[in-house]
Amino acid sequence: MTAVVLELTVRDLTDNDLPACGFAGSELHLTQVAQQLDRARRGELDYLAVCTKADLPVAIGAIDYVPHPGAGLLTQFAVHPALQSCGIGTVLVEAAEQRISARGLDRAELAVELSNPRARALYERLGYTAYGEVLESWDQRDATGVSARYETMCAQMRKTLGL
Repeated sequence: MTAVVLELTVRDLTDNDLPACGFAGSELHLTQVAQQLDRARRGELDYLAVCTKADLPVAIGAIDYVPHPGAGLLTQFAVHPALQSCGIGTVLVEAAEQRISARGLDRAELAVELSNPRARALYERLGYTAYGEVLESWDQRDATGVSARYETMCAQMRKTLGL
């Protein structure tokens, strides 16, 4: 078996990256990501892209500094499905933790769907511990263009970061 090594960089996500981010969700979701980029320009959050040598995003995720004072909230994390379980999620989470620490904060928080045990296992492996559950919801659009409110139970998790 031959191993494939990807050269990856982590940088800020830009509006120009959005057409390459269809792996992260629907057109409605990418519209929401574009709105988050406006918040990033105001300094309320960081939106990261893990990119290949060709500078194409293969994973994206935001760190929101508003909802939990003193912490960065990891949100909207997505890795290209063809590249899941290759360590790219770990690269993204570690880069997010570095951004949080660079702001002088010592805690990362997130909510992961109970129906997503692979993601939860990743976060636990990286040192996150569950401290509660919360009902989360957001708008999504199906393949026919019909919008609906999606609701799901999530485990709330946190990790103390070393500054």
